[in-house]
Amino acid sequence: MTSSINPRTSLLAAVLVGLSAALLPCREAAADATNDPGTGKRPPVIFMCGDSTMANKPLFPAQPERGWGQLLPLYFKESVRIENLAMNGRSSKSFRDEGRWQPIMDQLQPGDYVIVEFGHNDQKKDDPKRYSDALGTFKQNLERYVREVREKKGLPILATPVTRRAFNGGEVKDTHGDYSVAVRQVATEQKVPLLELHQRSAELVAKLGPERSKSMYMWYEPGEFASLPEGKQDSTHFNAYGASRICDLAVEEISLNVPELAAWLKSRK
Repeated sequence: MTSSINPRTSLLAAVLVGLSAALLPCREAAADATNDPGTGKRPPVIFMCGDSTMANKPLFPAQPERGWGQLLPLYFKESVRIENLAMNGRSSKSFRDEGRWQPIMDQLQPGDYVIVEFGHNDQKKDDPKRYSDALGTFKQNLERYVREVREKKGLPILATPVTRRAFNGGEVKDTHGDYSVAVRQVATEQKVPLLELHQRSAELVAKLGPERSKSMYMWYEPGEFASLPEGKQDSTHFNAYGASRICDLAVEEISLNVPELAAWLKSRK
């Protein structure tokens, strides 16, 4: 028996094959839409969890306080998304207890980074909601953060807490003590990249000295900002200049200790 080919069926099959071939590059392009055009790789997301020294601060109405994490996006390629979830007043304990850690876990993808910086508020012994013992529960909290990031194939980074502007004569006092020690211990024991912000920031503040270092912190006369009618003398929190100097140090530490992430920094011209 001689089979006959329906011209209409043949034409429809040809159209469908052609359409499928035409759509294939579109599907591939859509899959690659999130890739960095320069490298062809998926850019990482950088999640940040910490306290007020890292956190984003409101810009309006005009007020001078900034967290160093607020400035970090300026250093990275535009394809790198930075999710700064740090929050004023939080400790390694309260950040998790308030449910602020869970959104990071929900969004974290393999190859994403999580920068963790705590210590300032963990020291508050009079506040059981925030306090954690430096070489006890604080260290355990950091170890748990590291473990959970790695379970999702993310890449943890630990940062020692930035210094307070506290002088004893001409020397900068170490107000963090064993909290910085605990961060370093976890970084070493768990083989986690470390951003040594405590030592680096203390060296910077010491170099500036007791008076000039005020320029980095929230030291303002009454009336300088409408949002600070009585002025302020705060040696913990940074203004925009101070946050930028600390962020400079953080980026230098990333360049030294996290070269895979440093590859996503903007090129120097």
